[in-house]
Amino acid sequence: MNTLIILFVFPLLIIFSYLFDAFSRKTKFPAVILLMFTGIVVRAIMSAYGYDQLDFLDNLIPVLGTIGLILIVLEGALELEIKKDKLSLILKGFFAALVILVLNIAALQWIFTNLFQMNTQLATLTAIPLAIISSAVAIPSAAGLLEQDREFVVYESTFSDILGIMIFNYALRQFEAQQALIGTTPLVSLFLQILGVIVISVAITYVLFRLMRQIDHHVKFFLILALLILVYAFGKLFHLPALVTIFIFGIFLSNVKSLLPQFLKNYLDLEQTEKELHEFHILTAESTFIVRTFFFLFFGFSIQLSDFNSIQPLFYGVLIILIMLLLRYTYFTATTFKIKPSPLVYMSPRGLISILLFIQLKEVGFIDLSTSPIDERVLLIIILSSMLVMLIGTLKKAEPSEVENEIEEETPLTVEMNIDSHELSKNEAEDSLN
Repeated sequence: MNTLIILFVFPLLIIFSYLFDAFSRKTKFPAVILLMFTGIVVRAIMSAYGYDQLDFLDNLIPVLGTIGLILIVLEGALELEIKKDKLSLILKGFFAALVILVLNIAALQWIFTNLFQMNTQLATLTAIPLAIISSAVAIPSAAGLLEQDREFVVYESTFSDILGIMIFNYALRQFEAQQALIGTTPLVSLFLQILGVIVISVAITYVLFRLMRQIDHHVKFFLILALLILVYAFGKLFHLPALVTIFIFGIFLSNVKSLLPQFLKNYLDLEQTEKELHEFHILTAESTFIVRTFFFLFFGFSIQLSDFNSIQPLFYGVLIILIMLLLRYTYFTATTFKIKPSPLVYMSPRGLISILLFIQLKEVGFIDLSTSPIDERVLLIIILSSMLVMLIGTLKKAEPSEVENEIEEETPLTVEMNIDSHELSKNEAEDSLN
């Protein structure tokens, strides 16, 4: 493939992604599905013309996915406001992510062990990626929800990413050391590790913020992003939850006025700081768009339709997604005391994290994925099914909410217009009598 073809293809892919995103905002149909199908179609066309040497994707997809994950968590954190009245919402998002994640892992692990005859280690490590909500899909798809529900989705999906990766690394480390997964000593060690990471994250956040304020060079935001990626790489090297650092940094930037001590505010030009943070947010959003575009395009590009020669992956995928949907419905019914499912029940798509952790499983030496019935085909079915469930649920539930919002927004205006019309008619009547 020569340079000229690449110069045609790459811009066209970005344009298509932009159109998919615009289409998604209008119809609520996930743009990620369109990106993956575009990659599948392009792969089929290239295979028909004999272009099948695509080994570079094995290394490119994990890199793009990791960078995309960092940017997505950062972008989501930059959109959140920390206030006292939102503390309950943050806690609800955290506990929903934790409880549903643990329930899903336990249920899938039991099914994989007892029904699919998988060993405990393989069953557990396979269940964890499937249980994690993808913030890369959930956050953009929640744009049409009510503000409180949208913020809940951002909190829950972000916490699900962070907690899921922490549990995955913890389980991997315990199995490698041939130790019990649940025990007092390892759990206490994990808790202390999390506290240590939070303290370190706060220190790193302060250093990066001071660095951002002191750099006079016109190019500085990409330097900050590069440092964040470097921090994540160090965390991954030592099996630490480095996403916590990314999340804390984003939260701090989006809430400088409320989180920064008063004596430090006196040394800052807050208007200039807010302007720079807004520019950084725009850069992060556009970088996320580009990375997410090529990640899901290349993931679709790596899929060959010829591999789907059996109905077994479809059966496994649908069974898994139904179990996870039932557990999610049970949780929200028990916590809200409402039998009728809310839009939040459907907002549990799988995607980027599941793909990344599945790829990481291939590098684990003490398990054999070749004997596992849960493979990339099942993963794709679960991802597509969860997105379609999210689409159907949000379309079904969003319309009444939007109508109610329009009524709530228009009612005061209508009342004012009626009052103004009444007063105008009264004045005209008085003028005619005079």
